Amino acid sequence: MGSQWTKDSVYRKAMQSGYRARAAYKLLEIQQRNGVIRVDDNVVDLGAAPGSWLQVLRDLTDGRIIGVDLNPIAPMEGVITIVGDFTDPLVQERIRQESGGMVNVVVSDASPKLSGQKSYDQARAVGLGEDALAFACTILKPGGNLVLKSFQGELFGDLVAKVRKHFYSVRSYRTKASRKGSAETYIIAKNFKGTCDDAERPL
Repeated sequence: MGSQWTKDSVYRKAMQSGYRARAAYKLLEIQQRNGVIRVDDNVVDLGAAPGSWLQVLRDLTDGRIIGVDLNPIAPMEGVITIVGDFTDPLVQERIRQESGGMVNVVVSDASPKLSGQKSYDQARAVGLGEDALAFACTILKPGGNLVLKSFQGELFGDLVAKVRKHFYSVRSYRTKASRKGSAETYIIAKNFKGTCDDAERPL
């Protein structure tokens, strides 16, 4: 797989530009096309390791940037990193403390470890997206934005419908930097309504 990545033009471009992963270009394109992040926004990045989205965020906003992942993230100037599960109440409380209780944007490039069984992987990705949505609903300011990674499949529409309950503008978006043949799709949700169903709060 390493040799395949080496031949990937997006990967090579990312390495030459100093990004930690090719995924940086996905967020750059999402921002260019959808304008989800403003210059003074506080942003939480879920599934942030190895940190390429954090690198992009650091150039997009002067607000607080918090990266959360199960795996350690190499230190980065101007970025707060937290090792832990974002569905853990203790981790969520730490995020609130670090953000000063004000978060304008939540982005999630988190993905489950893929098994190669499409329906199983897609169900787990949708479940992870639902967890990210539930967390975002508890921390976003009204009018805030959310970017979620998921995978196309029979459950994708259900996830989009759940996101629509909480945001005024929702669209699905596939980036040019996504690998050819990948079912990876991002949900771009803007203008949070400021409501959170108790049933959808993380435990």
